[in-house]
Amino acid sequence: MSDAGPEETPAGNTQTGSNRTYRGLPGAFPYAFRRSGSRLFRSYVLVGGLAALALSAAFVLALIYLVGGTFGARAGVFTFSRSFYVVVALFVIAPVVAPVLLVARRHRTGRDDTGYDRALAASGYLFLLSIYLMLVVSAPAEFRDPAAQYGALEPAIRALYDLPPLSGLAAPVSAAVVIYLVHRWQR
Repeated sequence: MSDAGPEETPAGNTQTGSNRTYRGLPGAFPYAFRRSGSRLFRSYVLVGGLAALALSAAFVLALIYLVGGTFGARAGVFTFSRSFYVVVALFVIAPVVAPVLLVARRHRTGRDDTGYDRALAASGYLFLLSIYLMLVVSAPAEFRDPAAQYGALEPAIRALYDLPPLSGLAAPVSAAVVIYLVHRWQR
């Protein structure tokens, strides 16, 4: 056992070895993983972190492709579409990382609650499922698999294919609202 007292950090916070807080978004993931007692939440930290990285990479690559395709074009609509990509990326990635940030913040303030962790993990998984549903609904016809290959899910897939592409936004928006409501309800 060490006689050393709490460490002084550059920010002036005192910390003990096992109670270190995180610094920013990247540090929130390992901090929340270590502090949570919920296996469901720990799995979400891993899955949600990988999903956030994959989504970020996809948006960066799409933006590079868009900029490359419009290089030399005049400003106006092209500048707006580039900015729109960034806004859409924020609206998609923020709800993926929100459960991790909320749980990390709650643990940092000393209010550990496994039920809260579990509920936010479930809402985070719901958001990831809603992104998949949005992609199924909004996929162009040439990229869709035949619904018959899904067996018992064929009627559900056909129903999703029959929806207007813009209605695919309803699932992620609803799931993001669910994350917020779960956070408020579990406070």
